[in-house]
Order: sequence, then C-alpha cells, then structure tokens
Amino acid sequence: PLDRCFGQAQPGDRIVVLGGRTGRDGIHGATFSSAELTDTHADEFAHAVQIGNAITQKKMMDVILQARDVPEAEGGPLFHAITDCGAGGFSSAVGEMGRFTGARVTLEAAPLKYEGLSYTEIWISEAQERMVLAVPPDKVAPLRALCEAEEVELCDLGEFGAAGADGSPELVLTYRGTEVGRLSMGLLHEGCPTPTRVAEWRPSSGAAPRVTAPSRDRPAGGPEARGLEGALLALLSHPNIASKHWIIRQYDHEVQGGSVVKPLVGPGQDGPSDAAVLRPKLSSRRGVAIACGLQPGLSEKATGGHGDSYWMALAAIDEAVRNCVCVGADPAQIAILDNFCWPGCDDPQQLGALVRAAEGCYEGALAYRTPFVSGKDSLNNQFTTESGRVITIPPTLLITALGIVPDVSRCRTMDAKAAGNALLIVGVTTGALGGSHYVAVAGDARGDLRIPRVDLEMGPACAAAVGDLIAQGLVASAHDCSDGGLLVAAAEMAFAGGVGLELDLGAVPAADKPGVAALCFAETPGRYLLEVA
Repeated sequence: PLDRCFGQAQPGDRIVVLGGRTGRDGIHGATFSSAELTDTHADEFAHAVQIGNAITQKKMMDVILQARDVPEAEGGPLFHAITDCGAGGFSSAVGEMGRFTGARVTLEAAPLKYEGLSYTEIWISEAQERMVLAVPPDKVAPLRALCEAEEVELCDLGEFGAAGADGSPELVLTYRGTEVGRLSMGLLHEGCPTPTRVAEWRPSSGAAPRVTAPSRDRPAGGPEARGLEGALLALLSHPNIASKHWIIRQYDHEVQGGSVVKPLVGPGQDGPSDAAVLRPKLSSRRGVAIACGLQPGLSEKATGGHGDSYWMALAAIDEAVRNCVCVGADPAQIAILDNFCWPGCDDPQQLGALVRAAEGCYEGALAYRTPFVSGKDSLNNQFTTESGRVITIPPTLLITALGIVPDVSRCRTMDAKAAGNALLIVGVTTGALGGSHYVAVAGDARGDLRIPRVDLEMGPACAAAVGDLIAQGLVASAHDCSDGGLLVAAAEMAFAGGVGLELDLGAVPAADKPGVAALCFAETPGRYLLEVA
C-alpha cells in the first residue's frame, strides 16, 4: 500500500530481527562479489555463499504482511520501518535505519546457527532470510505473538537512539557487557570521501570492418555456413540458440500446478517458450509473465570496438518486453529489473560503457513505460594473469521483465498451430548485421556490420499493437524475432508445432535495402512473428 511504502525509525524503537539465524555463511559476500576473481577465491570465499531456506523466508514474509496490515484502530502497523539484511548484514541494515537516531546493539542477542561466532562475524554476516524492523516498545508483544503463531524466530537486538557527548547520533555495539564498537553516524554516512572516476566513450568512426569469426565460435561438428540452409543449421546448433531442454528438465517448474505457459511448449514440448506464465492464485484468471532480454553481442568488446552499450541496453529491454507480450502480458503493465555484469570500472573506457548502458536503461524505461523495480550488479569480472595480462568479460546487461497477464485463458505460445494459417511479421528489418549470431558462425560474412538500433517510437507502438491483438484473441501463436533472426524464429515455430512453413522474403518490411542474408538473419530489435487464421 502506498501509505506504507516509506518509514523511519524513531528514537526508542526496538531493533527487532525476524526470520533466519545468523551463521558464517555469507560473510564477506559483498567483498567477494566486488573483487577481481583469482584461482584461489573458491577456497578463500567458500563461506561467502549464503545458505538459503525458502520455508523460513515464506513464514517470515507472512508475519511481515500481517504486521503491516494490522488496522490503525487496533494499533497497527506494528513497525515504523523495515529493511532486509543484504550486503553487510546487520551492519548495513542497522547502520542505515539508525542514521538519524543512532542505535545501540547487543550482539549476543542474535540467534546463531551454531556456537563459535565472534562478535565481528555476527555483525557482518549476510546470512539469508533476516529482516530488521524498527518496532515501538508497546508493539513488540503483539508482533511476537504473530511470530509464535507462524513459528518465526524473533530477537530484540537493541534500541534505536544513541548519542555522543555532543548529542549527535552514534552507533554503539556491545557484546556480553563489553563495548566493542562506537562510531559516529555522521562519519558512517558522510565521513568517507566520494571517489571521482573518469568515464570515457568515443563513438566508433566509419563502418565496422569485415569480421572473420574464429573457428572456436562455430558450433562443434556443425555444417559450414554456406548458403541459407547451411547457415540456418549452423545457427540452430549454436549454443545460444540450441535447445536448453537438458537443463530445463533438471528442475521442477510445476510447483502446485500454477504454471500456465512452461519453458518448453508445443505438442512435443520441444519449442523454446518466449516467457513463462504463472497463476499464483488458482482462484483467479490473472497471471504473471516472466521473461528475459540479453544482447551482449552488441557491446563494445563483442564487436571489436564497434558496439555501443547504450544500444545493447535498449535491445535487452526491448527483447524482454517482447517476450512478455508474446505470451499475453499487457505491455502497459510490465516492470523490469537490471543485472549488470561488467569488467573492472577503473578503466575509463569500461566505466564509459557502463554510463552508456545506464543512459540506455533510462531512455528505455521511459519509452516503454517499464519501471525498474530492482536489480543487481557485479562490476569486477576480470582476471589478471601472472604475466600481467588482463582478461575481461564483455560488458553484459541482463534485463528481466515481469508482466501482468489479465486473462491466462488468452495466453499464447510460440508453436505453430495449424496448416493454412498466415504468418505475419510485425516491425521493420534493417541490414545491420553487427553483433549477430550470423556473423559469429559465418566466417566469410560480408555486408553491413553496424549494430542494429532500437526504434524508441516504433518499438513500444508494436508492443502495444501486438498485445492488443493477443488480448482480442486474434493471434494463434506469437514468437519474438531476436537471436538468429527471422529464419531461426520461423523455423522454431514450425518445428515446435510440427507444421511446415513457406516464407516470402519479398514481403518483409525492410529499411536500407538489406540483402537476402540480412532479411533472414539480421537481429533487428522490435519484431514479432504472429500466426493468424
């Protein structure tokens, strides 16, 4: 509820921890994820991986929602503020919540998974399923009663409100009666100088050079990319495009029978679904679509310096939205998350690429009206060899989209449904082949190797139109046209449905006169394939 979104700890509130116990798992998790990896990290940071417990988390969340929803007439809500124990554990959660009040923490009060933790380990552990609440003293008892009813552990870790000699808020830590830490909140929040970093970005000049893919980029044992048939077979066997059934089938994706659209679709369940659709409440016909967008092939490193992380970010947003729309999500009700995986940002060029990607996220969120509701980042994915050579990953941005499906009975899957139906392409194809899988497998690829760009007017307009057509029940199947291009997407629809296919490439709406290879394999964003009667 909007009136419960923002809270502030008050002096005198108790520092209450709900959920899981504290252990060594998760210690230095943030340090591990932010450091350059070496061959010794697996041993040195084995403890940095948290050990999750989904049952504990579910029960804890139930208590929090009940405590939030206690009516004001009955003394609710039962807490003034709440935050999770993420990076830094108690140190970050309490340190942030007590910024204006100060806090006094008794570390021995924290329930432990096992004996032997030092007070430092208790303070910085990032163990999972723990939430910190600022609870008025008179509301601790009713909150404890809720916890007992749901078998959720509660501990009183201390009090918000601690001041130094000058009256400014302080963070005070004690352990078994001994003061083990005292720090000014002013120093904690404003004391460290903010670093100034240099970011550089230079647009590539001129047309991209001819690219010859190294042999290791071609699928092992796959046919040479000669002609359309050879290129199609090579693309369908590319690791990024080939079936993922081998890993999908290792996991149970049928929890409580709530999945409407599954990872694999079609009569033989061998077609790659654009998204998954879940129906969380079986009494309702509303559902949630979950999809991803990922286009690292458009980044600077992947294209020999002729890519642009700005367009990579926009392409990832566009792809995630299209995947959601194809299964029946309302394009006006989609939220997205970012997951940045970047090389070290001490390099001005890499930092410049990150800034460009962030600008792309901003423009994409505005254009598609898709708010970013969360995200993650890992900004040091590189390795320095003993000789001093630095090996980096390509700048990579994964976008996850979550969309509301108003009526799951109108959901569509990507497998072709019937012979005699028409196949339509929505959107315009360009001749830009830069960063495409076709270039990766066709070592003799020639043509326009500029990277494709998202049309920030046509992309959202196409999404709205396709979403409306699916909502009206006018579409038999829908598939986004992305990795591998038009011919790969059409082939996937055909084999998933067990239906043959005849294509007229001359009917494809196109810009800048693309050749046959580009019509078939360009990965122009913003396009959909629709099967209609």
